[in-house]
Amino acid sequence: MSKPGQTSARRDVAERRYHETRRAIQGMKRILLRFRAQMDEQLRPQRVTIAQMQVLFAVRNAPGSSGAQLARACYITPQTTQALLKHLERGGFITRGKHAVNDRIVTATVTPAGERLVEAVEKDAALLQEKIWKGISGIEVAQINGLLDKCLENLGGVDEVAS
Repeated sequence: MSKPGQTSARRDVAERRYHETRRAIQGMKRILLRFRAQMDEQLRPQRVTIAQMQVLFAVRNAPGSSGAQLARACYITPQTTQALLKHLERGGFITRGKHAVNDRIVTATVTPAGERLVEAVEKDAALLQEKIWKGISGIEVAQINGLLDKCLENLGGVDEVAS
């Protein structure tokens, strides 16, 4: 038989956990929003967006990929990918061509101008990441990564790790 107040204590623990998990989710969202806002500010002079850079990085990491492959890699629709690729092509950051085996597939490769942009953005992103993780040890970052991986797993599996 449970002691008086034990149910109340369990309820208090559950309520505290609920509030702390909500706070964690809200904190992750605020960090992501501030990161994106600061990255957008850094990208504005180059006249590109975070979404365009995400596609450019995907093209760089897998040259010759089709639009569908890039869409999957960036977690966006093929239609959105095509619009972003067109902007990158107009900006001279990529070139598009036909697939070597299937001429119905359009592929993309990074141009020298695109490579220079990627390198500049990588430097800006590294500085911003240093700012985010200031005062947090590598061990703590690894612990956070482990916890986030577990959360992803709880939601239905960990996706491929983005590099």
